[in-house]
Amino acid sequence: MSNDNADFNNNSEYSTVTLSLDDGSEVECAVIRIFPAGNNDYIALLPLSGEDAENDEVYLYRYSVKDGEEPVLENIETDEEYELVADAFDEELDAMEYEELYEEEDNQE
Repeated sequence: MSNDNADFNNNSEYSTVTLSLDDGSEVECAVIRIFPAGNNDYIALLPLSGEDAENDEVYLYRYSVKDGEEPVLENIETDEEYELVADAFDEELDAMEYEELYEEEDNQE
């Protein structure tokens, strides 16, 4: 199992993570959402530069925090787990869109 290293930065308008990938490269990503799926929590990240950013790729990782330490990101290992997480993320996107519409209605009143 390979783990990508992540440094979290909460000082900007949105939280960002700098991932150190297995190939030695680094990519800064915006944190879209942390959400549950099955028995684990997952994180959805949006790359802020590079080819994946241009293609609106989203990175999905298993997410955990143990005893107040830095968060740990782990690769999703199986197709079954990925399908579960992708479906849960789609539901999260729908919920986020609903929340935005609701906020817009409140702001118009």
